[in-house]
Amino acid sequence: MSAPSAPDSDDEFRFLDGDAARVGRTTPLPPVSRVTASTADHRTVSGLSFDGAFAPELVTLHGAGLNAHSFDPMLLALDRPALALDLPGHGRSSWRDDADYRPDHLAVDIADAIEHLAPEPVILLGHSLGGLAAALTAAARPELVRQVILVDMTPGVSPARDAGVVREFIQGQRDFGSIAEIVERAERFGIGRDRTALTRGVTLNTRLRPDGRLEWTHHLAHLDGLPAAGNPEDPQPYAQIWASLESLDVSLALIAASDGMLTTDHLDQWREALPHSAVITLTGPHNLHEAAPRELADAVRSLMQG
Repeated sequence: MSAPSAPDSDDEFRFLDGDAARVGRTTPLPPVSRVTASTADHRTVSGLSFDGAFAPELVTLHGAGLNAHSFDPMLLALDRPALALDLPGHGRSSWRDDADYRPDHLAVDIADAIEHLAPEPVILLGHSLGGLAAALTAAARPELVRQVILVDMTPGVSPARDAGVVREFIQGQRDFGSIAEIVERAERFGIGRDRTALTRGVTLNTRLRPDGRLEWTHHLAHLDGLPAAGNPEDPQPYAQIWASLESLDVSLALIAASDGMLTTDHLDQWREALPHSAVITLTGPHNLHEAAPRELADAVRSLMQG
C-alpha cells in the first residue's frame, strides 16, 4: 500500500523561516532536503535531512499520528546534522499492507533507514511510539546507535489507560471542513497550546480529499485501533521492552513532560529499572518537540555525547 500523496502545497519547507524565528535562530537556515530509503520488503521510509553535507549525529522518531516535520523547530534550535524520519504509515513513508505498526515492526524499518542514510552510529531520539521503536532498534542493531533518548514514553505506559486522549483525537473524527476546525479540536484535547504551531503541524499532516474534506495523511487515522503489542486488553503490552532498554550498552536518557503522558509512578519505575540513566523533566505537554522546541533542544544538547 502506498503512502498518501504529498500535501497540496508543493513546498513542504515553507514553514522553516517561521520555525527558526520561533526558536530564536539568527544564523542562516541549514540545507534541508527530503531523503528516502528502501526496506527489506521494498517499501519506502522517507525522512528529512538537516545539513546533509555531514553525517547525521541525531536521528529523530516521532509519535503516533505525527510526522518528521514535527521536529523541524527543535532541530533548527539544536543546529546539528540530523535526520528526522517519517515512521512507516506516516508522512511520506509507505503504508504497511498489514497495517501493523507495533514498535517491533517499526524498528525493523527504522534500522534499514538508518543503515542506508547514516554512515556512522547515531544518537537515536524517539518520542512516544517512536521512543519504544527507538529502544527496540538500538537493542536489535547496536552497531547503528551510540546513544538513546526517549521523550515522554516508557514501556510502563498502558495505551488503554494512558493514551486514550491521543487515540480519541486521532480516530474519533476522520474528516474535517477546515484546518481551523482541526486546530480547535486539538486545543480542546490539550494537544498543544500555540495556535500558530498547531496550524503549522495540522497543515503538514493533512491532505484534501476529492470531495473537498480534509483528512489525516497517516494510516492510523484510517484504522480502528492504535499500535499495541500482544493482547490489546493487556494493561502493560510494552512491558517486554524494559529488557531491551536494560540490555543497551550505550548511554540512555529520558526526557519527561510535566503535563504529558508519564506519571510519578512511571518515572519511579524507570529509575528503578534503569538507575544509571539520566532523567530530565521539562515544562509542557506530551508533544514537547512542538510545544517547547527550544527547551527540548537545550535538554538534548546537554545529553548528547561526542
